[in-house]
Amino acid sequence: MISAQTSLRSKILLSVVGWLVVFIFFFPVLWMWMEALKTETQAASSPPTIFFMPTLASFQEVLSGDFPPFFINSAIASIGSTILVLVLGLPAAYALAIRPIKRTQDALFFFISTRFLPFAASLVPLYLLARDLQLLDNIFALTLIYTTINLPLGVWLLRSFLLEIPNDLFEAARVDGAAFRHEILRIVVPLIAPGIAATSLICLIFSWNEFFYAVNFTSSVAATTPIFLVGFISGRGLFYAKLAAAATVSSLPVLLAGWIAQKQLIRGLTMGAVKASAARTST
Repeated sequence: MISAQTSLRSKILLSVVGWLVVFIFFFPVLWMWMEALKTETQAASSPPTIFFMPTLASFQEVLSGDFPPFFINSAIASIGSTILVLVLGLPAAYALAIRPIKRTQDALFFFISTRFLPFAASLVPLYLLARDLQLLDNIFALTLIYTTINLPLGVWLLRSFLLEIPNDLFEAARVDGAAFRHEILRIVVPLIAPGIAATSLICLIFSWNEFFYAVNFTSSVAATTPIFLVGFISGRGLFYAKLAAAATVSSLPVLLAGWIAQKQLIRGLTMGAVKASAARTST
């Protein structure tokens, strides 16, 4: 009886601590939403206004202004680069996991070593290349840059998920005469769907939030939402309510994607850890 009560108290304590941690991490987002529902005077007041009458005026001003083109540019660059990462990364991960090439570890290290380079170090050569190809302020160039940023991470993640698939499945498929395309579409994709969802969401978040290359490679035509958000901080003052409203709208696609794929995401982030580690050790 005493042990049962102790166990119940422990569960309650852990639940309270867990919800407290969740609230601490979620509070900045909640405050942003509250600021978006205030007037500019209420949002800039000190001390902060806690009790107020919510208004959607800031959302109306943001959505009726110049925000939609920036939002569309972010969607094109983020979704396009994520699709390219999957199209290019899945065959590469397949080659490194199911049909290992010679010196697999060297290839994996080469992939991840491209992430070691600081973004600032690659800015000048990429800028000169984009200028010579007349791709400055072009959403296509931004999509390619985001693809190169996320591709190494995508290959590593997809490879760890592919290591979970037993080789017997591929051997049976080859005996039945399955081609490479059928192996990818009928075996790999269905079995690692959670891993693909996790990889896609991570690449989407990184691309959606990217600021450094966007601010240096775009000016007006291909500018993304981070550039739009920075525009609220100017010499005319700080428009807290409008900035919070624009940030709220900008965060909705990623939050919605995470909510839709939450089951697949949780499963994908937890699968493959043990076998992938063992496989890397053995190779």
